[in-house]
Amino acid sequence: MISAQQLDSLEPQTRQAVLSLVSGLQAELAARDAQIHKRDHEIAFKQALIDKLTHEMAVLKRLKFAATSERFNAEQRSLLQEAIDEDLEALAREIEQVVPAAQGKETDRKKAPKRQALPADLPRRDVHHEPQSTACSCGCQMKRIGQDVAEKLDYEPGRFSVERHVRGKWACTKCQTLVQAPVPACVIDKGLATPALLAQVTVAKYVDHQPLYRQEASFGRAGFSIPRSTQAEWIGAIGHQLAPLVQAMREDLLGCHVLHADETPVAMLKPAGQRDGKSHRAYLWSYCTGVWDGINAVVFDFAESRAGHNARRFLGIDEEGRGGWRGTLICDDYAGYKQAMSAGVIEAGCLAHARRKFHELWANHSSTLAGEALKLFGALYDVEREVKELPGDDRRRIRQCKARPAADLLHAWLIANRQRVPDGTATAKAIDYSLKRWAALTRYIDDAEVAADNNRIENLIRPIALGRKNWLFAGSLRAGQRAAAIMSLLHTARLNGHEPYAYLKDILERLPTQPASALAELLPYRWNPAP
Repeated sequence: MISAQQLDSLEPQTRQAVLSLVSGLQAELAARDAQIHKRDHEIAFKQALIDKLTHEMAVLKRLKFAATSERFNAEQRSLLQEAIDEDLEALAREIEQVVPAAQGKETDRKKAPKRQALPADLPRRDVHHEPQSTACSCGCQMKRIGQDVAEKLDYEPGRFSVERHVRGKWACTKCQTLVQAPVPACVIDKGLATPALLAQVTVAKYVDHQPLYRQEASFGRAGFSIPRSTQAEWIGAIGHQLAPLVQAMREDLLGCHVLHADETPVAMLKPAGQRDGKSHRAYLWSYCTGVWDGINAVVFDFAESRAGHNARRFLGIDEEGRGGWRGTLICDDYAGYKQAMSAGVIEAGCLAHARRKFHELWANHSSTLAGEALKLFGALYDVEREVKELPGDDRRRIRQCKARPAADLLHAWLIANRQRVPDGTATAKAIDYSLKRWAALTRYIDDAEVAADNNRIENLIRPIALGRKNWLFAGSLRAGQRAAAIMSLLHTARLNGHEPYAYLKDILERLPTQPASALAELLPYRWNPAP
């Protein structure tokens, strides 16, 4: 080190050079300290994530082997074990992302058993993979000296077959160069199943509502029994691979001005020690774009409760009401949505909910007052049928010209008749519902992009509600979230006129080689089938 006295004794030019050198060294040391601090922080974060995932995996393994002692019937136990196997596979893949195999780190991922040969009686189809060029760099023509063959199980409804992927080995006799086509990329590395079989299992579970144990029996009748544990591993891997697509779709959905929202209860099993081995009520929250938006998309969000913070979280609004989505949300009068409204989201009501209360009175009690209300609601829906296919400006103009007077007449009728009916009666409750939400119920009249009711999202939930006992009677939050993500893609595909199986099969084929920058091309509302 140079003392201050020695530094003062130097020539000005030399002193300046020394000071510049010292300053540069100090800056370099500071940069290195910052890099070390950043690296330490990343290591600590990764280790915490690894600890969290491995702990979750250990809990799942304990639950898997303890499930036989739980107070579940055979069907519930099978569904629980399926969900656990799916979770274990998804967790193993998440751990591998944090700790790549190339680093030689040990994970809890089980060693894959040696694969048994596929039955010899299944029909086979060869798919050849050869190098683009067999001309050696030394000028010689290479010769084919052998091949590697990998077999994958394929499936068409009711019929199994085998794809034989044949990769020829080519060698130069002069310089001993050896070339071979690379192994085709697969959504499940070294997996047994083709994308067609993976798509079949996934669509059967989440669209046709067939649990894996039922599919195991169906496959057995088709000639090759696939254990439900193997199918569960496939589902876990597929859910992990599709997550970026679902996140991209959610971001597109939150870019729209108008959204529909609704929630439906689903049964969620919880093993003993958490809820005494009984099921409890979880919720599938649903959000979709408006009928006049540029994209058709629905995103499901699974949560363990109906608490309002779930809607706020999905919309990206923090606890203080900052950030996130701002637009018009069409929903019912459930209080859980009020947290979003208090943060600045505009509320639009559902005219069908208000009408339904009077329809129940008319259908169950032949109420004359309810009949009068239904006619007034009918006038509003007559206008909606008229403007459904019109451009936005015309839709708004006609609504204000025709729907506004009809709404004013209904409002006056509600006020007048409320004074005639006693408090606490079903008729009073029906009238109070509409009066209390009048501003939200008529908001659509002044906004051409807002629908009059929430029937769009309710119709999307209906087929899911029919089969929810078979696909979401599961034992973990992770299983519910995975189901919600996969169903978001499949039901959005259907919403855009695509056959879910054809869509999923194609994206599972393309996803392994699709650049991250072009991922949006695989979203259902932008998807074009591969030629």
